Amino acid sequence: MKLLLVVLVFAAVTYLAVRWLQDHGNGEQPARRRTPKPHPPTRPVAPDDDEGFLRDLEWRRRQQERHRDQPQPPDSPDA
Repeated sequence: MKLLLVVLVFAAVTYLAVRWLQDHGNGEQPARRRTPKPHPPTRPVAPDDDEGFLRDLEWRRRQQERHRDQPQPPDSPDA
């Protein structure tokens, strides 16, 4: 048990020392760290993958069909 504790402390100290050396480099200029990987997009990439977009598109199509199927009132003469 004590050996495991010593190994863990040694690993933590080594990790911190390496990170400190990476940050401070040789004293001239801080070394650059790797940039983090970009996060995947939170929204669908293409409109046809977006359920809300497809639902709205279908709703608009139905509204247009209803509008076309309704009889148009006769034009009233402007007098």
